[in-house]
Amino acid sequence: MEALVEIPDPLRSFPNLGESSDQGLLQWISAVDHKMLGILYLLVSLLFFLIGGAEALLMRIQLAQPLNHFLSPETYNQIFTMHGTTMIFLVAMPAVFGFSVYMVPLMIGANEMAFPRLNAFSLWLTFFGGLLLYFSFLAGGAPDAGWFNYAPLNQKNYSSSPGIDYYAMGLLITGIGSVTTSVNLIVTILHYRVKGMALNKLSLFVWMVFVNSFLLLAAFPSLNVALSMLLLDRQFNAHFFNTENGGSALLWQHLFWLFGHPEVYILILPPFGILSEVFQVFSRKPIFGYSYIAASSVAIALLAFGVWIHHMFAVGLGNTVDAFFSASSMLIGIPTGIKIFNWLATMYGGKIRFSVSMMFAIAFLVEFTIGGLSGIAFAIVPIDWQLTDTYYVVAHLHYVFIGGTIFGLFAGLFYWFPKMTGKILDEKLGKWFFWLFVIGFNLTFLVQHLLGLMGMPRRVFTYPNLPGYGTLNFVSTMGAFTMGISMLLFLYLIKKSIKQGKPAGKDPWDAITLEWTTSSPPALKNFDEVQVVESTRPLWDIKHQNKG
Repeated sequence: MEALVEIPDPLRSFPNLGESSDQGLLQWISAVDHKMLGILYLLVSLLFFLIGGAEALLMRIQLAQPLNHFLSPETYNQIFTMHGTTMIFLVAMPAVFGFSVYMVPLMIGANEMAFPRLNAFSLWLTFFGGLLLYFSFLAGGAPDAGWFNYAPLNQKNYSSSPGIDYYAMGLLITGIGSVTTSVNLIVTILHYRVKGMALNKLSLFVWMVFVNSFLLLAAFPSLNVALSMLLLDRQFNAHFFNTENGGSALLWQHLFWLFGHPEVYILILPPFGILSEVFQVFSRKPIFGYSYIAASSVAIALLAFGVWIHHMFAVGLGNTVDAFFSASSMLIGIPTGIKIFNWLATMYGGKIRFSVSMMFAIAFLVEFTIGGLSGIAFAIVPIDWQLTDTYYVVAHLHYVFIGGTIFGLFAGLFYWFPKMTGKILDEKLGKWFFWLFVIGFNLTFLVQHLLGLMGMPRRVFTYPNLPGYGTLNFVSTMGAFTMGISMLLFLYLIKKSIKQGKPAGKDPWDAITLEWTTSSPPALKNFDEVQVVESTRPLWDIKHQNKG
């Protein structure tokens, strides 16, 4: 029998919390427990997901037929700007952090994050940054220059309402929250691992979060600098990006995309980690090529800073620059491809259980591969010149962010919901939700590839009645409403499962990692003691040892 390791309790400095989980709203508002904060992150993400989804439906109503006047051009610009900004910064980021701060301490055998109060501070910064952004609707108008907020459109002579200022301030505040969470996760992983858990024995989800936190720390300063310079432009006439006064519009693009393309990987690396857990548990096989998956994540983090110019091939930087970034944009597809082949190899020969979590993981492989291949097309400069401002880009972006990030997060939610709540999500209703969401997603965005190839420009509030435009846009709108219906079913599914779901027990999936050794949901103090870790599959070791 292996020795047991006593886990120090970092919450001893918070005796007022007690052990009871039934202390009302105040208990949640004042929480510093990583599990409560993780759930709050997920609830913030869900709230803004519903808001951003409603904005998407308004856009699709406007675009359902040619020459429509459901929304004015000004309103449409505000809605599409807020939709993109919401989905990137207020949906995907909080969801990634929600799973990270909830699961990382449990998966490394710790009782808490390294800095519990900082963890709470980060959450509320994210939430109030989002509220400040949406307050712009009441303060004279929301931002209207797109989620990318290109110069010179972000200058006062093009956008005189305060919306752009709220955009800059709101994202600065949420950005501070993201940076502090990343620091907290790094310190937690480095210093709170249970005895025996070397870095090469971390679960792949924890490994991805670890790499991702460094990536975020390196990428966010570029965005924060750009936002600060923009505020100086608008409030103090600094002219960093105002071309009429010697500024550079391209400077904004460089600073924004130096953050923006690593951001793609910031939002996909933790879902990669989720999938690495889901595939091996529901294939009932060890992950194929652990070291290659981990190493390829480091490669992605490093290469992510060498590809931002592929968003700028059309601005005229010259053939030498375009050729270099074209090559690097193709190169970064290799470590991602390694992961996909490793996941396929994990499933090959396994005894696959088609739970809803596994179905989302498999769907991820299909949808994200489509998004990845269309992304490789943009790495080819002549193709990029032809398609860069068309709906082909919209289709590619959503296949990466929804087909990738959101599908991966849903796989994680169905996988870890029993651990978080003590109840198993209704699998029958879950499969209805899965098929409605997948069908709606592909109806919405698959046809947008065709619209892009036909030349329909993106960022337009209406379009002429050209052959095929109206039909394909109507199909896309029907798909969006199908996704909307699926989300209503999802809300009902969550409510029903919490109230009437079957008790989960400690380990309903016959899993392999440490979080499944404690109760569901875990007590305030996650563990009293944990066995020494000897592999990347510590719970399997415990089960095997007990059988021996």
